Amino acid sequence: MVNLPLDFVNKINDLLQQDAEKFFSSYKEGKVSGLRINPLKIFKDKFLNIAPWDLESVPFCPTGFYYHAEDQPGKHPFHHAGLYYIQEPSAMLVAEVVAPKSDEKVLDLCAAPGGKSTHLAALMNNSGLLISNEIHPKRVKALSENIERLGVTNCVVTNESPERLAVKFPGYFDKILVDAPCSGEGMFRKDPEAMQYWNCDYVSHCASMQRDILESAYLMLKEGGILVYSTCTFSPEENEQSIEAFLERHPDFKLLPIEKNFGIEPGMVQWTKHHTETIVNTARLWPHRLKGEGHFVAKMLKTGATPTWQGKPATANATKEQIKFYQEFETKFLNITIDQPIIAFKDQLYALPNDCPPLVGLKIVRSGLHLGTLKKNRFEPNHALAMALKQQEIKNTFDLSMEEDLWKKYIKGETLPADDDRGWIVVTMAGFSLGWGKEVKGTVKNFYPKGLRKG
Repeated sequence: MVNLPLDFVNKINDLLQQDAEKFFSSYKEGKVSGLRINPLKIFKDKFLNIAPWDLESVPFCPTGFYYHAEDQPGKHPFHHAGLYYIQEPSAMLVAEVVAPKSDEKVLDLCAAPGGKSTHLAALMNNSGLLISNEIHPKRVKALSENIERLGVTNCVVTNESPERLAVKFPGYFDKILVDAPCSGEGMFRKDPEAMQYWNCDYVSHCASMQRDILESAYLMLKEGGILVYSTCTFSPEENEQSIEAFLERHPDFKLLPIEKNFGIEPGMVQWTKHHTETIVNTARLWPHRLKGEGHFVAKMLKTGATPTWQGKPATANATKEQIKFYQEFETKFLNITIDQPIIAFKDQLYALPNDCPPLVGLKIVRSGLHLGTLKKNRFEPNHALAMALKQQEIKNTFDLSMEEDLWKKYIKGETLPADDDRGWIVVTMAGFSLGWGKEVKGTVKNFYPKGLRKG
């Protein structure tokens, strides 16, 4: 059993009273493991046909599945191919509650490591605009890598404070997710290290930080927009009380009901400071009530008028010569044409999501789909482009055999034997992209990114 902090035990006993024993019993059980299928790459039925594991559906997420921890799907080549995201099952509810549409402008304000952002992009079918922001430079790297691995193309990754984004995008977004930094109580079973940081003062600190983040989100949401707030903690100060205080500051917001099935329970009115009845519309996920860790979710509608964003969409800035080099590559090696605006950051080319706002003045980590690098009179494709391509969109592929463990050699960065001289190819596993190779005189030169290589 996890050795829980004494102050946390006392707090839970006070909150849950008779139910506390069942709650603490859940810590005698192992953590619950889950993966979420990536429909940007593969349909659910096909994945279930090729997956080598015994999977059980997560009832509140159509693409979510429980797996046995000993199966270790994170070490399988399908994980490198971005066919799924390893995600704690309770966390899968959040993007389903946001329910973004394919023509909307959506902001994931605290997005690392990317589980909810990649889920949002999948629900949007890679259309519309998703801005995934993370304030911490180290964590934003993992976010960007996961966006890339899952083949997300409608996303701009930023490394900004919520306050700076709020200045840039007043009244801009249709939907905003605030998956707030929190005290992490709901993750103690999954990640015992989270207990090292926990104390009552830290809970208060997190609640204060969440208040400021919500204020920035308020400014960026348009009239009629949806704000979803979530945490992975049990603390009423960070959950019910945080939402109650936000609603008191902003009476132009109202709580929308979240469906309560499969062990999901309502927020606790008695844990609010002013007995706010509508808090029952929020959702709590408890580890002793369902198969998953602790989570809290609130969904709010903005009814008040908001100043309309006055900006215009960004336009292509790549020169004719830069575009020519890319199009020569595209014609020779791809079966598709990129029709989004192409922008250049020095020698790097990106395809912006359609209707993307100007990004000048922001710390940008990824401006949509990273196409590649311009070198001397030629274009070299980026790993992100390979991960976004489907088999039918590529002229030349090199499919690896799982039995021969060639995929392990590929992700280590080794060259592979070949019989042809086709130039740029996409190395695939069961038809799904792993990355680029260059086939020259019977050898596949390896272009798998050095930072991703294993072993």
